[in-house]
Amino acid sequence: MEANRKQSSMRLLIIDDEENIRRTTAVVLEGLGHETAGAQTRAESLKQLERDHFDLAFLDLKLDGESGLDLLPELLKIQPQLEVVVFTAYASIETAVEAMRRGAADYIPKPFTPEQIRRVLSRVLEARRLRARVAELESRISSDSPATELTSTEPVMQKIFELTSKAAATPATILLLGESGTGKTVLARAIHAESPQKDHAFVTVNCPSLSRDLLESDLFGHVKGAFTGAAADTMGKVAVADCGTLFLDEIAELPLDLQPKLLRLLQEKEYERVGESKTRRANVRVIAATNRDLEQAVQQGRFREDLFYRLNVISIRMPPLRERPGDLPVIAENNLRFFARQCGKHLKGFSSEASRALAAYSWPGNLRELRNVIERAVILAGNDEIDLLDLPEKFSQPAGRSATEGLQPGARVSLEQLENEHIARVIQQAATMDEAAQILGIDPATLYRRRKKLTQ
Repeated sequence: MEANRKQSSMRLLIIDDEENIRRTTAVVLEGLGHETAGAQTRAESLKQLERDHFDLAFLDLKLDGESGLDLLPELLKIQPQLEVVVFTAYASIETAVEAMRRGAADYIPKPFTPEQIRRVLSRVLEARRLRARVAELESRISSDSPATELTSTEPVMQKIFELTSKAAATPATILLLGESGTGKTVLARAIHAESPQKDHAFVTVNCPSLSRDLLESDLFGHVKGAFTGAAADTMGKVAVADCGTLFLDEIAELPLDLQPKLLRLLQEKEYERVGESKTRRANVRVIAATNRDLEQAVQQGRFREDLFYRLNVISIRMPPLRERPGDLPVIAENNLRFFARQCGKHLKGFSSEASRALAAYSWPGNLRELRNVIERAVILAGNDEIDLLDLPEKFSQPAGRSATEGLQPGARVSLEQLENEHIARVIQQAATMDEAAQILGIDPATLYRRRKKLTQ
């Protein structure tokens, strides 16, 4: 029970001009495991929000000589993520509707009972949990890859799972290391799912995906007019991840001049939006990942040493697929079932020849390459199982013979054959079709057409 309280513990502000209401409400909320603070006036409440972070505020609509309805938008402007529950002795449908229109999450008429407070708090917590779940699903929505189960029979992975379980329960920053495609994002999600932050958002930032200025805005948010095209105030992903997990993928690519700002967020829990001098606070758990040698980047002056040590509190290295041979059959079967469902095919598995070829391959692209190979094989499969002929040509090359033999520039092959082979290899290595199109220098629609032609 105590563990559950800690997982959903929030910091709450009670804004009411009656000391007795503030005190009795605080007793109920603290009895549920939450921290509370009180404010009697508009000025006190704004000062509290400027100074500290709060998850939820209880606001009396009739403060002494002041309007709680007018104060409501001011509270939300300071902390946009704040949930506000209003209560007043002057209950009416009209005031309830107006409060909700101005951004209130719920409404309680006075006099109220402790049970009413508990019920409304439960509703707000559930709404927040659902929003966090939606944010997580939206971060996955662009991914058309199968969900990867974090299971393994390999001893090296069992040690990783044990370390992950211990680290997840702490607020420590975690650094995930390993080659591209080894499953670092899957591991980051597993850590979040086991952590006290699990009921809040898991937010991903891909560090090399945006220019320096857009990345800063994506992380920290911006105010209207901060730069050309900034037509409105925008919350950054740090604010969205408040009380949850911020996953910084490919952290080695973070621009050097943004690194001090990330360091400040990690150390002080503070940041500023682009174009704004006002300091904001966010309680985020950071998990970072990279396929590069950060220590070498520090020595070369491309990564701050103090940030490296702050990120490297707990480091976990994900082994490449070639070091997990016992896991390959299970992962391949999971991918086969997923893509078979997508394509409306009924496939019972892999032929013995195809299984041996998959096991003998070194998988330089790791899980990502395996996914692409299986997807291609499912599309091409003409029988009720994946055969060797359904796999790329390199899987059927005799030992010692180069998989690219006969398809080199200058060889007696057509230009179309060379193009098709190059396109197929880029698709296998790229994380997404959009990335493959960017590498090839063609638009995604053209690539989809070429890919469809390859599989016909």
